[in-house]
Amino acid sequence: MANTPPARIGKVVGASLVGTTIEWYDFFLYGSAAALVFNKLFFPTEDALTGTLLAFLTYAIGFVARPLGGLVFGHYGDRLGRKRLLVVSLLMMGGATFLIGCLPTYATLGVGAPLLLTLLRLVQGFALGGEWGGAVLLVSEHGEPRNRGFWASWPQAGAPGGNLIATGVLALLAAVQSDEAFLSWGWRIAFLLSGVLVLIGLWIRLTVTESPVFQEALAKQEAAPKAPILGVLRHHWQDVLIAIGARLAENISYYVITAFVLVYGTEAAGLPKGTVLNAVLIASAVHFVTIPLWGALSDRLGRRPVYLIGAAGTGLWAFAFFPLIDTKSFGLVVLAITVGLLFHGAMYGPQAAFFSELFATRMRYSGVSIGYQLASIVAGALAPIIAVALLGSYDSGLPISVYVAAAAVLTLIAVFVARETRDRDLTAIAPTSGEVEVAAARTPKEA
Repeated sequence: MANTPPARIGKVVGASLVGTTIEWYDFFLYGSAAALVFNKLFFPTEDALTGTLLAFLTYAIGFVARPLGGLVFGHYGDRLGRKRLLVVSLLMMGGATFLIGCLPTYATLGVGAPLLLTLLRLVQGFALGGEWGGAVLLVSEHGEPRNRGFWASWPQAGAPGGNLIATGVLALLAAVQSDEAFLSWGWRIAFLLSGVLVLIGLWIRLTVTESPVFQEALAKQEAAPKAPILGVLRHHWQDVLIAIGARLAENISYYVITAFVLVYGTEAAGLPKGTVLNAVLIASAVHFVTIPLWGALSDRLGRRPVYLIGAAGTGLWAFAFFPLIDTKSFGLVVLAITVGLLFHGAMYGPQAAFFSELFATRMRYSGVSIGYQLASIVAGALAPIIAVALLGSYDSGLPISVYVAAAAVLTLIAVFVARETRDRDLTAIAPTSGEVEVAAARTPKEA
């Protein structure tokens, strides 16, 4: 594969990063609002924890829609290309988020309000299901193999970037408004802002070129299966399982650290809302900066070693996380969240390149999307719900720490049994012809 000029790869990375940041802003904004606002405005109950649990159930529905989005976007992305599908996903996500900011509450519309909220959350999940695979592939398939981990990690930084902006906007609104004003109308500003962000992201994303690896596959007349997902299940089912296992600790820990911590910090530890939001804000900034560093390290050491460091660290740090939150010291709360996200970054940074290197070109969008999004149902979707339920039953963070550590063990096993993928040539992995050609794409030391 020809090397991509630095100017072009920088432009592609910038377009992918801006797009993923906006989409994750929309997605994470819902999670923060579910913990702070939706439980009161859309699910009012006598028990505050029950209202929060109901709000997180609609939060989880977005994750359920993500594999469906991955299937649909992956199908057309493997057949038509990466770029145009990314434009569609951005428009869908931004439109749904903007409309959430316009919704009437339960007090105005009754049961229709949470139903409409749930429907728009489904659209968000569907759009994000198609976004991630296309964004990381556009960068992975543009970049040089020796720096693929570094370049492909930048769209990953869109997750903490989006969370940073979402948390920052909510923290700013909470700081300048009374609680009554924030609940009445202030929270809507954060959702309506998505309309402006989408226009910016759309303008940037339309300027990039299609993936050269995909164009090369078209030039060679490599045929995509009529249903790429069937090709994935036939030739790459083991890789899908590896991707799912690799995501468990990464996905569960992230939503415990960034979403559930808002509940634990305010309800269990008795911290002010602004304190927890500011702690997440600082930690997300560190997370954003360090994810590409982990990606670059995976170019030197390999995807597996860096990923294993993150999984092991996540499992161990889970037992320090909640005791540090319980101290109510702002510095220690920041430390708890920041270190947790640093270990998360060691998994998330190499992940884009790692998953991209598992699948053939004309099945790659489907493969990475399904492996990534299926894990979201059992991991990220359920993590806040399980954490809230465990807190309600045991009134302690220890069972939640055990839950995160168990996920870390499963991820360690999945990554340990996987082959190292750092030296794979993305153009050499056979598109449809089976295990012999897929095996031929591996380097001699892998075989």
